[in-house]
Amino acid sequence: MKTDLLNIETITEYDDMLGIETLHPQVSVIDLSKAKPMHHLRHTFSFYVIFLKDEKNCDLIYGRQRYDYQKGSVICLAPGQVIGIEDTGEEFQPQGYALCFHPDLIRGTNLGRSIKEYTFFSYEVNEALHLSERERHTFIDCLMNIQEELQHSIDRLSKRLIANYIELLLNYCLRFYERQFITRQNANRDILTRFERFLNLYFADENAMQKGLPTVKYCAAELCLSPNYFGDLIKKETDKTALEYIQDKIIDIAKERLLLPDHSISEVAYQLGFQYPQHFTRVFKKATGMTPHEYRKQPE
Repeated sequence: MKTDLLNIETITEYDDMLGIETLHPQVSVIDLSKAKPMHHLRHTFSFYVIFLKDEKNCDLIYGRQRYDYQKGSVICLAPGQVIGIEDTGEEFQPQGYALCFHPDLIRGTNLGRSIKEYTFFSYEVNEALHLSERERHTFIDCLMNIQEELQHSIDRLSKRLIANYIELLLNYCLRFYERQFITRQNANRDILTRFERFLNLYFADENAMQKGLPTVKYCAAELCLSPNYFGDLIKKETDKTALEYIQDKIIDIAKERLLLPDHSISEVAYQLGFQYPQHFTRVFKKATGMTPHEYRKQPE
């Protein structure tokens, strides 16, 4: 079994690998059912790729994790992310669609300025978007608009129009993810409950003293989620950022411990993971309007 990693530098290189004609060097819409049969491989791209996968029950390696993805899954990759299926030596016929676009295509456009807002490019494959049949048709219609524009000769408006069509597709993906967050509310609440439990346990023992303040990235990893997906989920469920949620938890625990007379303010700071008591004092005052000492001296 081969586990080599192929780095695909250009869209033309990827088109050639699939046996697809290149209509534009910086963007390609690919009907994967028309690509030539290929071997599984693990690869990384130097450009953005959005896959609509139509194969069933395939193992997919993303990073170092293995996932099963469903028919109708949308997977969005930013440049440099590793994805693929280990080579078993068998040929297969890919199914679905792919949209590839190079960062240079959107540079200087509205999409280029806002691309970082589409946080799903950093989601894990197990956080993929699963489309309804109606959503799938909308997705493919957007691809066909881009493909139709690619049939025209390149002129001064080509870049703007193609970037606008890609932006429209990404905005639809945002809408579909909103729907998916809503339809998965029970699962999301379970994650929120696990997050709350994790924070309680983290501050209940000496974790905070030994490891410091928990970061969003650290919490997401403990819950087996990507930081962006975790942050978006917490925002949808609580209307707070994940960092705000963590900070609110720290302040709540600090208030409880400050009311215990056998804990000095410095001890409370160290127990919560602050390296310096002065930092704790600044954070506490910003959140409550008073210093820890003033809070402790309040009349009961």
